[in-house]
Amino acid sequence: MLTYVGKGYSPEFARNFDGIVRRLAAGEEALLVDGPDAICAPLCESEGACAHCFGAAVLGRDQRAAQELALLLGRPLGPGSRLRLDVGLLSRMRTAFASGQIRGACAGCEWAGLCTGIASTGYEGVRLRMPRVAEGSGCGAETA
Repeated sequence: MLTYVGKGYSPEFARNFDGIVRRLAAGEEALLVDGPDAICAPLCESEGACAHCFGAAVLGRDQRAAQELALLLGRPLGPGSRLRLDVGLLSRMRTAFASGQIRGACAGCEWAGLCTGIASTGYEGVRLRMPRVAEGSGCGAETA
């Protein structure tokens, strides 16, 4: 999510992810789940319990990601936890990702190199941008 630039497993995957990014940017909470999430579930429907999202390696990466993010946020996270992104939280998460602080889940991931490259450019081209109200007027919007 932090490094998503519109690339993925298929055009359908990217369209679904684009929709999720729009909802998060509009203020919808992210819900942590055990197993396939809203991003991956459509890919797994045809495979059922054999889907890669139920594999030990993927579940382990999800657990590592939740543990590292919990440490960063200073609160427990697990299935059922909710996060509402804002400019500050997204910036904090991206800074931690770029520094390697929350990269344990990237070990063995086929997308790790792509994500590292995106983070190294200051997240150029990412699709998830949070609107930021311009200071002073209380209206207008920038993005971060």
